[in-house]
Amino acid sequence: MEQTLSIIKPDAVKKGVIGKIVDRFESNGLRIAAMKKLELSKKDAQNFYAVHRERPFFGELVEFMTSGPVVVMVLEGEDAVSKNRKLMGATNPKEAEKGTIRADFAESIDANAVHGSDSLENANIEINFFFAKREIS
Repeated sequence: MEQTLSIIKPDAVKKGVIGKIVDRFESNGLRIAAMKKLELSKKDAQNFYAVHRERPFFGELVEFMTSGPVVVMVLEGEDAVSKNRKLMGATNPKEAEKGTIRADFAESIDANAVHGSDSLENANIEINFFFAKREIS
C-alpha cells in the first residue's frame, strides 16, 4: 500500500468543501490514514515549499498557504500517489478534467483547492513534515 500527502488548501477550507473532497478520496479507494486541521506559520509554509524558493510565485504561495486553515491528510491505497493526482486534476483548474477536485472546487491556478505529493519519495518527505509515525494508523 502506498501513502501520499494531501492538503486541502485555505480556499477550499473557506468554501466549506472539506467533506466533499474527503468523499472523493474515500469513494475512489483511498483510505484516510491520518488527518488534521491546522494553520501554517510563515516559516512552516516557507520550509514546506522550499523547493520553489527561487520561483517568482514563492512569496504569493506562502502568503496564500498561511491565509487560513488547511487540512492535511495521509491517504493510503493502491497507487495512492497517481490516484490522488488524477483525482485532483491539472494544477490550473481551467485545464482540469471535468469531475476532478480542481475543476469542481478551485478558483485559479494559485487558489487551486488541493496539494498532492508528486512522487513516492516526496510523499514520504511531506508526510514526515506534518505527521509523527504514531499519528498514522
